[in-house]
Amino acid sequence: MSQTQNETQKDRPWLIRTYAGHSTAKASNALYRSNLARGQTGLSVAFDLPTQTGYDSDHVLSKGEVGKVGVPVCHLGDMRTLFDDIPLEQMNTSMTINATAPWLLSLYIAVAEEQGADTSKLQGTVQNDLIKEYLSRGTYICPPKPSLKLIGDVAEYCYTNIPKWNPMNVCSYHLQEAGATPEQELAFALATATAVLDELKPRVPAEDFPRLVGRISFFVNAGIRFVTEMCKMRAFVDLWDEICAERYGVEDPKYRRFRYGVQVNSLGLTEQQPENNVYRILIEMLAVTLSKKARARAVQLPAWNEALGLPRPWDQQWSMRMQQILAYETDLLEFDDLFDGNPAVDAKVEALKEGARHELANIDSMGGAVDAIEYMKSRLVDSNAERLNKIERNDTVVVGVNKWIEGEPSPLMGEDGGIMVVDPTVEAEQIDRLNAWRTERDDAAVKEALAELRVAAAEGRNVMPASIKAAKAGVTTGEWAAQMRSVHGEYRGPTGVSGSPSNKTEGLDDIRDAVDAVSDKLGRRLKFLVGKPGLDGHSNGAEQIAFRARDCGMDISYDGIRLTPEELVKAAQEDQAHVVGLSILSGSHIPLVEDLMKRMREAGIGDVPVIVGGIIPEDDAKRLRDMGVARVYTPKDFELNTIMKDIVTLADPKAVAAE
Repeated sequence: MSQTQNETQKDRPWLIRTYAGHSTAKASNALYRSNLARGQTGLSVAFDLPTQTGYDSDHVLSKGEVGKVGVPVCHLGDMRTLFDDIPLEQMNTSMTINATAPWLLSLYIAVAEEQGADTSKLQGTVQNDLIKEYLSRGTYICPPKPSLKLIGDVAEYCYTNIPKWNPMNVCSYHLQEAGATPEQELAFALATATAVLDELKPRVPAEDFPRLVGRISFFVNAGIRFVTEMCKMRAFVDLWDEICAERYGVEDPKYRRFRYGVQVNSLGLTEQQPENNVYRILIEMLAVTLSKKARARAVQLPAWNEALGLPRPWDQQWSMRMQQILAYETDLLEFDDLFDGNPAVDAKVEALKEGARHELANIDSMGGAVDAIEYMKSRLVDSNAERLNKIERNDTVVVGVNKWIEGEPSPLMGEDGGIMVVDPTVEAEQIDRLNAWRTERDDAAVKEALAELRVAAAEGRNVMPASIKAAKAGVTTGEWAAQMRSVHGEYRGPTGVSGSPSNKTEGLDDIRDAVDAVSDKLGRRLKFLVGKPGLDGHSNGAEQIAFRARDCGMDISYDGIRLTPEELVKAAQEDQAHVVGLSILSGSHIPLVEDLMKRMREAGIGDVPVIVGGIIPEDDAKRLRDMGVARVYTPKDFELNTIMKDIVTLADPKAVAAE
């Protein structure tokens, strides 16, 4: 009987996941149990920004961010609630956590022990990739070198104590979201992996190192150019095998396998005609499932409405059904690789590998990924600028955005606006629970655990044992991270927008002339302050606005992510900014902008125009305008030159006087 006729010879499907978590640990637990009951085969936990960046829910930077993009986990009690009635020994859990990965894994281990699990049998992954945080996502805490050491601590601990756990998930997903070309995504991710392996090699006996190499996994992105993306995945397989064999001398092929999970591209999801995103997501999924040689081990899909806001449970279910239909209704898993021996595929794979090798050689010449962060960041900003330029010039067609724009309104929106809105009382209730936790714990045990943690970090010991002890003692996320900050210091990543104006962007002459004219009226160069208040580290939009404003001849000020409204108002005063631009993609725009506008009025600069960009529903946009915000931009406002013209108009004293 042939393979296509024999059901028993089908390949096993990939792990079907939904990236989920919101509001509270209790609400997220209910969502997980519901998704598991509907056929999901693994958990993928999204944590909120305070948890990701090492702040408790009541920290000043956490204001407006609690429970917005994931679940808040401040202590063992939250983690216990998150996995209530979910047997961790039987679960495969992915936790998208980086700077606080040692801490969240410690909490997970502590809960598993409470459940009576054999922790040596735990299966799952912590992302634990700090380098991409400096380049694209922005949830870092400490400088690169001590952060690399913490990655090594987790890997070393897992190798000894949780052998089935993936201690590090090299994440190229956000690199593509930040504009990386396929060659850059390949090279930057592989450079990160080699930096980690170089850190780990001295930590284990030489004979055991190949097994540790075999636990490194990857988390990649699959974009809309799905043939190129499929070839990229085949290139990843070949290059990883090459690096493992040639650089590290790993002989056993099973330890050289390229193991990866994927979330398909969210960058290309559109606010305009959002129902079209369903087709985009399906096509992107094909890139990581069609080729058996380079098939993903786990797949999680965004929802059709993620460009609008937080998906509802039904939206996530729809994405999960898409995976199930491909895996169980089609005959895909009955065949060997469909592309082996295809000359067009082979040629594209070789071209991608050659481009990636060239970029890897550049990075190696700078001392490796940790030392090449500024170079990689600037390359990403340039690539993203070119991507946007092509869309603006219509060289790249985006259906419903720059071509075939007219259409019927989406019937999927519903009375709730097509998204789920986090209850505004969530933050206050989470803070109340946090305060109750602090009151009820043993303060002496907490103090002792924190002291032991600080000493372990200062002495360069593996922080995992001390972190697990701290978790059990009732230490909070913010307290754990404070010890890391006190020992290693904090870090502000490069923005990638410094330097001279670029001549690559076309059609700027008229805007440059307008900037010069308004600057003459103002008596100095038009000053534009770009700011990212709160904990949102998605800086791509802010970088591109700053990049384009610089190219238009404005005097820009952009100091990167994670600033308080108070700090931004102070900067606006000191810089004598003519226009202030804020970028907030975490859904926290209302409380953060409200705070900033109040502070600007109190500082006597309430007349300075403020513009805001982000994923902002229309009702919220109206509220922002009622607060005095001059312009509100959402993903549909992709023409950056239009925004530049608005800035010039807002800064023009004559135009302002006319208003």
